[in-house]
Amino acid sequence: MLDLEMAEPSESPKAISPLRSGTTAGAPETPHDPFAGRRPALPGSAGEHLLQAAYGTEKRARRFYDDQVLDRLNDEMREFVARMEMAFVATSDKHGECDASLRAGPPGFIEVLDEQHLCYPEYRGNGVMASLGNISENPHVGILMVDFVTDLIGLHVNGKARIVEDGDLRQIYPALPSEFDRGRTPERWVVVQVEEAYIHCRKHIPRMVPVLRQRNWGTDDTKRKGGDYFGAKGQPRPWHEVTASSS
Repeated sequence: MLDLEMAEPSESPKAISPLRSGTTAGAPETPHDPFAGRRPALPGSAGEHLLQAAYGTEKRARRFYDDQVLDRLNDEMREFVARMEMAFVATSDKHGECDASLRAGPPGFIEVLDEQHLCYPEYRGNGVMASLGNISENPHVGILMVDFVTDLIGLHVNGKARIVEDGDLRQIYPALPSEFDRGRTPERWVVVQVEEAYIHCRKHIPRMVPVLRQRNWGTDDTKRKGGDYFGAKGQPRPWHEVTASSS
């Protein structure tokens, strides 16, 4: 059994580099990747390689890498993306603090630009821009798309993202859609360069039945957007002093 080291994430901006690329000056040394130096390099992180060795799953993992992981989107993956209506997007800032968010739209709202690139639109939202803020510090993103209705299968896409304004992207890709529902006009796009694409097996994916959805996307009405569903308003938090007038 290997000795496992638990390293605190670096607070240096260099921490946005993949774990397998080395350590940051002044940061704790990262665990040694037992498969480092293999050519060609295996997919995945140093951490997953270390745990594969520790728990004896190297053969299963290597079979998955060899059979299921691509460094691009093949034709079947591109067709899958083109019919998705939602995606879960994971990002983190330069310190490794994480955020997961839902993106949704009509089938094909995620555009496949070519086998190495896809993009999804960013609409007007609550103004927080948590995902975009993370991407501005750390380009690494993970996207999960799931077919809950017919094939019960998922697709992971990991890669590097950049933020592109709508007008700028249309100059490069004029075939982007131009007709949108009110309130669903992209302000900008997230363009992702694909580094890993692989299956999410159907074993635990629940089957769901779609229902008719009609939403007024142009509204700022708090109740119609969900209101204070979780009762957070008026609750104490470290950065906000609640007063009688604000509650």
